[in-house]
This record gives sequence, structure tokens and C-alpha cells, in this order.
Amino acid sequence: MIPQYLVDFDLSALPMVETDVLVIGSGIAGLFTAIKASEQRSVLMITKKSLLESNTRYAQGGIAAVIAEDDSPAYHLQDTLVAGAGLCRSEAVEALVNEGPDGVKELIRLGTLFDLENGELALTQEGAHSHRRILHANGDATGYEIVRALAAQANEHPGIEVWDEHFVIDLITEQGECVGALIQKADGSQVFVKAEATVLCSGGAGQLYRYTTNPEVATADGVAMAYRAGAVVRDMEFIQFHPTSLCYPGAPRFLVSEAVRGEGAYLRNVKGERFMERYHAQLELAPRDIVARAIVSEMESTNSTFVYLDITHEPAEMIKHRFPTIYETCMRYGLDMTTDWIPVAPAAHYMMGGVKTDLSGESSIGRLFACGEVSSTGVHGANRLASNSLSEAIVFGRRIVDRIQSLPPLASLQTRVPTSISTRSIIKEEQKPVSERRLRLQKMMVRQVGLRRNGANLQGAMEKLQQELQFFDQKFTHKEEMEYANLLTCAWLVTTGALHREESRGAHYREDFPQRDDAIWQKHSLQQREQAIVEELMS
Repeated sequence: MIPQYLVDFDLSALPMVETDVLVIGSGIAGLFTAIKASEQRSVLMITKKSLLESNTRYAQGGIAAVIAEDDSPAYHLQDTLVAGAGLCRSEAVEALVNEGPDGVKELIRLGTLFDLENGELALTQEGAHSHRRILHANGDATGYEIVRALAAQANEHPGIEVWDEHFVIDLITEQGECVGALIQKADGSQVFVKAEATVLCSGGAGQLYRYTTNPEVATADGVAMAYRAGAVVRDMEFIQFHPTSLCYPGAPRFLVSEAVRGEGAYLRNVKGERFMERYHAQLELAPRDIVARAIVSEMESTNSTFVYLDITHEPAEMIKHRFPTIYETCMRYGLDMTTDWIPVAPAAHYMMGGVKTDLSGESSIGRLFACGEVSSTGVHGANRLASNSLSEAIVFGRRIVDRIQSLPPLASLQTRVPTSISTRSIIKEEQKPVSERRLRLQKMMVRQVGLRRNGANLQGAMEKLQQELQFFDQKFTHKEEMEYANLLTCAWLVTTGALHREESRGAHYREDFPQRDDAIWQKHSLQQREQAIVEELMS
């Protein structure tokens, strides 16, 4: 069984720090929320590494918002609903498409320098978008530019305190409300942070898989700690695999942006044949799940571990100008994308599910909010539309701050929430190293709970996970152990949801149930600690 807390503690014996708003994580969601909240409240930000290290930093393609005169929120709404495969919450998508443009203006006001063409904001198109509405920066370094600008604002703001190199162990709840978090410092000591509101902005779970576009910090911490605290999590079976990550000996699984296909790149199998016409009318700009599965099918039929991305027919100067980061990264490994086809393969990229929130970003636990990839606001449904995630973060970050401003003061703690978990053992000598466990888990998730699934593989994964849950019987002292506990928790949630959903929809594909079944399965799957999985009908 997954315990409520990862460690033994007694709050009365720990130092306590108080703040108005505790923000956990430092991507666009954390930074933007912290900056907006600091206009009226004191803010403490916690990062595992630094303000600049997050999934946002590696976001290449851009941020989706209706800017062009020939575009409209109605078009953006429709594109998002189609990509979401029947599981989007329409009110959440309406908030995104209508409030996103103002959010972009706010990013510009805060110092973000988006690319311009002839003095106007430059726009590109990505898969499943009907119009050019993707703003980008430095060609293909949009995420880094946004984080750079927001981090500069946060570092200079007197109302924001930042704790780098700190690890949030668990959320502390009392009488159905979150009252703060237990945090481990770099030296291993612990501190309790009491907060009027706690905002999870901890990103996704890409490190569940052996091959991912996510950085090392994406270990599902937020979802896991919220689940342990009793929050409802939703739709965890929907994991998006990016179709095109660099697949080359000696190179990392570097993301090759969807915008490359948006600017005209072709996909070719190892025989040199374009193949997307066999899978979808939109060819290379089909929804990501379709493109990713098409690539896997081609890899299998040609007995290869990759396909090619070919943009060599476009002008070399355009490629270098539009995609400088991708161009330079490929060049480091001897690949010139202006003349060479780039070997690519799918990799785990984005978690559509997460901590269930309302339209104000509040979870099922009072005073606990979630923003960004860790959340399930209803925007993404079963399959995220490209570049909607950065827009979602700023739209719901602002909504969270509005809700926080209306919270009544937090009452004095009634108890000190002591815990005693006597079943845990201090002995670790017989345990397998955490690094070995983590790699084994990642490989299992790729093979059995990956891009294509079936009941037999999922059941086998569940049996292995049930055995591995014995890991929780020991005492945890190191961050790496707690990160693995979070990954293990998230693996359990993803696998349980995938086994339960007996259909194929969006990013969830079951070979034994290959059809989408709206009559039975147009509904969400909810999971809560010590509760059986529950189905939630679409509103």
C-alpha cells in the first residue's frame, strides 16, 4: 500500500517557516503564478535545482494564442476539442482560448522577447492547428526565453523568496485543507513551511520512461504527493509521446520540435519513402498520437529503430534562422539538417492527466492548487494540442491567484500532525540500488505501458508494480529514494488507469480495444488514495 507520508516526522520538533503562498516548482506555471501572487502576497518558491531547470526550459515550439486577424478563439476552441478526443472540459478550453492572448501580452510586459516579422509577432503552425497561432522566441527556444524573462522578474522581486536545491517531501493536510509542506534542505535537514495556499507547479512524469524529452527533474513529484495527501487525480492513462525525438548513437533524446513539420518537413521511413499519407489526411501535421503510432508501425515494418525527418528541400538559411537550437544540436553530432535527413523516434513527452482541479485551479483538497503539467484542468482531454500547455499555465496561474486572494485566513493548526510509521525498516543493505530499480521501472513502462498497450502487458505490469510497492516499507532519507517512490506511485496510477480504460482514445491506445467507444468510455477516470477507481461522466 502507498502510505500517506514518505517519512516519519513530528511538526512540533521541526523549525517552521510561514508564507502566504507556497509555490512548488519553477517552470512557466510556477514563475508566472509566483509573480502574479507577489503583487499582494508573500511568496516562497521551492525548486529541486534552480529557477531555470524545468520542462518549460526545453519547450521549443512555442505558445498558442489567437493573434492573427484571420484566426479566432472559436477556431482555437474547435482545434483543441478535436485533439482532446471528447474528454476536454469545454469551459476550461473557453478560458484558455479567450484569456490566452492577454496572458501573452502579460509575458511580453514581463520581458519575454517573442520573434517578430516585419515588426509584427511571428506566427507558425503546428500539428492539428487550423491556423498559424504559435508564437515563438529565438526560433526554437521559446521555453527558455520565457523562463529567462520570468526568472529575472522573480529574482528581483522583494516579495518572492526562492529556495534552490530543496526537495518537497510531502504535503501537510489538516481537516481537509492543505496547510503547507514538509521540505528537505540540501544538507538533509527538514523544515515545515506553513502556507495560506500551496500551489503545485512541479511539472510532469517523463522520467517514468526510458526515452523521454523531459529533464531529470520530471519525476512525478507533484502528482504523487497530492495523491498521498488524498487529492483526486484524473486521467493518468493519457501520456503523450512526442513523435520526433533525435535518435542517434551518442546523442540524447533531444526534442525535434513539431514546428519543423509545421514549416514543411517530411517524415520518411528508412527506405526513403514518405508514409503519412497511409495514416492520416493531414499527413505530417496529423495529431501527435497518430503520427507517433504511424512512426512505430513504419519502424516495425522496416525492422528499424527510427524514421527520418527531412527538411532539406527548404532553404538552408530559413532552417538555420528558424531552428537555431535544433540545427546547432544536430551539428554537434555530425548531422546537418539543411542537407541530412535526421533520424527520429517517439519519446515520452507530456502527461495530460494529473491533479484534478476546478476552473480556479483548486484541487479536491482546500487551499491546494495545481497549475501546469501537474494539473488536470480539463483543457487537454485525452490528447494535448501542440503548444497549448504554456498558454494553460498562464491562464490558470492568473485564475489561481484570483482565487487565493479570496481565501479566508488560515486558522491556527489544531494539531501538530505527528506521524509514526512503525512498519518501516531502517535496513537497506538487501535492497536493490535505487538507480537499478529506476532503470528497470523505466524499461517496463516503455515495453508494457507505452505508446501501444494491451491487457496482458498491462496486467503483467500491475503484478510487477504490486511486488515493487514493498519499496515503501523502508525508511527514506535521500532525495533519490523519494523521487523513485514518486515515480513508482505515478507508474501505479498510469498503469491502473490504462488497464481500466478498455478502448483507444487520444494518447491511450489499446491493441485489444482499438476503437474509440463514446457510448461507454466518454468519461474521466478518477483515482484517490485507498479508493477504487471511479468514473466521472462528462459534464
